[in-house]
Amino acid sequence: MNAKDIISKLSLLEKAALLGGKNEWESRDIPRLNIQSITFADGPHGLRRQEGAGDHLGLNASLPATCFPTAATVANSWDEKLGEEIGQALGEEALAQKVDVLLGPGLNMKRSPLCGRNFEYFSEDPILAGKMAAAYVRGIQSKNIYSCPKHFAVNSREYRRMAMNAVVDERTLREIYLTAFEIAVKEGGAKAIMSAYNEVNGEYANENKHLLVDILREEWGFDGLVVTDWGASNDHVEGVKCRSNVEMPNPGLDSARELIKAVKEGLITEEEIDTAVLPVIEAALHVKDNDHTKKFDVKAHHELARKAAANSAVLLKNDEDILPLEAGTKVALRGPFVDKPRYQGSGSSQVNSTKVEKVSEVIGNYNLEVVEDPREADVVLYFFGLDEIAESEGADRMSMDIPEYQVKELKKLIALNKNIVGVMSAGSAVKMPWLDNLKALLHGYLTGQAGASALLDIITGKTVPTGKLSESYPFSYTDCSIVNFSADDTRNLQYREGPFIGYRYYDTAGVAVQFPFGFGLSYTTFEYGNLEVTEDGVSFTVTNTGKYDGAEIAQLYVGKKNSGLIRPRKELKGFAKVWLKAGESKEVTISFDDKTFRYFSTVSDKWEVEGGEYRIYVGGNVRDIALEGSIVKEGTIEELPYDIKTFSRYRSGQVRNVHYDEFEKIYGRALPEEKVGPLDINDALCQMDTAKSVLCRLVYKILERKLEKSYEKGVPNLNIMFIYNMPFRAICKMSGGMVSRDMVESIVTIVNGHFFKGLGGVIIGFFRNKSANKKYEKKLGNI
Repeated sequence: MNAKDIISKLSLLEKAALLGGKNEWESRDIPRLNIQSITFADGPHGLRRQEGAGDHLGLNASLPATCFPTAATVANSWDEKLGEEIGQALGEEALAQKVDVLLGPGLNMKRSPLCGRNFEYFSEDPILAGKMAAAYVRGIQSKNIYSCPKHFAVNSREYRRMAMNAVVDERTLREIYLTAFEIAVKEGGAKAIMSAYNEVNGEYANENKHLLVDILREEWGFDGLVVTDWGASNDHVEGVKCRSNVEMPNPGLDSARELIKAVKEGLITEEEIDTAVLPVIEAALHVKDNDHTKKFDVKAHHELARKAAANSAVLLKNDEDILPLEAGTKVALRGPFVDKPRYQGSGSSQVNSTKVEKVSEVIGNYNLEVVEDPREADVVLYFFGLDEIAESEGADRMSMDIPEYQVKELKKLIALNKNIVGVMSAGSAVKMPWLDNLKALLHGYLTGQAGASALLDIITGKTVPTGKLSESYPFSYTDCSIVNFSADDTRNLQYREGPFIGYRYYDTAGVAVQFPFGFGLSYTTFEYGNLEVTEDGVSFTVTNTGKYDGAEIAQLYVGKKNSGLIRPRKELKGFAKVWLKAGESKEVTISFDDKTFRYFSTVSDKWEVEGGEYRIYVGGNVRDIALEGSIVKEGTIEELPYDIKTFSRYRSGQVRNVHYDEFEKIYGRALPEEKVGPLDINDALCQMDTAKSVLCRLVYKILERKLEKSYEKGVPNLNIMFIYNMPFRAICKMSGGMVSRDMVESIVTIVNGHFFKGLGGVIIGFFRNKSANKKYEKKLGNI
């Protein structure tokens, strides 16, 4: 039977049940029609398949799997082939561990360097992020596994992520925050998408018709599976009407009862439910015959992780060509990550690695002398960076600083030896006031399990560094465009900076940075020449002018002269990683595509091209442009949405102090006001500091103290982080059916100071919900 035939044989009770998970990681099955459960698993850079009782945050043990470098790391390779190769390996491991849908890759934009989950995301640029994500998707799905890019959409911070509203204008939404997902869907062929926790312009992502129906389904032609982030469903009926397919993790049958009631009341039709059920059945049929008996090659995947880390590390400084180290160099190893490597972030992506290399153990494989006293060393290798607590799902970073104890150790070392090579581990941008103390800085990002060998390969010259930054490195957080629009004490997070995030802001506004987007050194040098610009794209030559074989990442940027629109000075539109032997030249071609010259018009409500002359820039990074050209494009529409002269700050890119009124004009409607009054089910538990209930304020203080202790220890308490930011509504979505929506309403009644009324509602609701669940399960069993 095909999926539509199966649906015709399902009862309404079964259909409603299929639209929610049956446990932490599985969808519901219908044995009488041979419909199997679909098994989901994290994560984007390594499988986190849990044995036995599962939990969202990985508190219970997961099966051993290869920990590849994180997305933020691999994005620095600018290598789509490498991304696809990693994707294939992830698909193989998913097959071996009986996983049907891999929840990744993550491709939200890095709006702020302080987002605690930036290590899971590719870039601040949607073209680079989209191309890399599409490569991962193709690789994963080549093994007949569904890939599920996340989090759709505009999920750019962790604090109160489930209880905040991203307020973003339509053009910025389309061009910056949705383009990467569009590429993953159209070029990668993604068969699943995960909806985000947050609201987007006043509607939760999972019940946002504009996102899920108008754009994803109708405009992009997506016909796959939409799964909620774990606990992200708000109004299940509205979600189903917007063709969201699986409410995870395990809402019990309360949500199914909501659907059936809504059908009886005429709020949703059974045909709409059929439409939502169809991708669930199709997914179950798609993966039904997968062979889960073949084991993955543990050694080969470890070597691939090593290759990925080596191709993604970025050489940021190399004074006096201190690197690579010559054979026999006397080195002293120092820093907190020599014996305890920092190789992945914390949260739902945390992998139980098959093997983890340590620098102190693998350095014996290299022709270097291990010296204990830094004064006796030719070079000190200092392994440092961000601690585990700094980068985790569920919390944002407090600053861009690396820990003070590491800076103090570095200052002590410089007094003993001036030849210090820093080897940094961090998943996001950091401040570097200590940079002058280093002769060289090799940034490995979060390297995965084989990072020690990969970094030492580069340090000793066995491998030449080829990575380039996929994000900008400002001198400080106060230099960022969003610094005044990132308040964490408000529900409505206004994206007043518009398209000016990352390099789009620094380059346009003329803000100095520590390292620009696309920057990375090599042991060799490159020259560009012979630029030709045609209607189809650009071609040019790249020559390796140094003495080492290596690879250059050539980047294509496009800007518009005399534009009538708010535009960054230039934007990335393509790239190519070119491998060249010493002295070799190659002709490189980067094609234009449908995204090269387009902008989203709020006049026509579709993609258009502004007519006129465009500047073409080719070079090694956004601020190192070697070649320039131009091309004239015919416009597709004459009417522009505004008079650019009336937007002085947006026109110049000086957006750190955009006025409320100016943003409201770009936004195109009245900006939402902050909610006042008592807490409701969509407020987060961390807001209980304002609760009228003394008991609830005490609960808040306990949570707050546990969180503080977590930071004091330097190890994230993932459970507390999740609960702290969780809204009340998520309780009924994360409790395995024990708590109904009515019970949550009664809990909020307690929070707002009506203890006995609320407690009575909780008690009555508990027994009512338990009885209703039993009756529903019995009916399902009798069909």
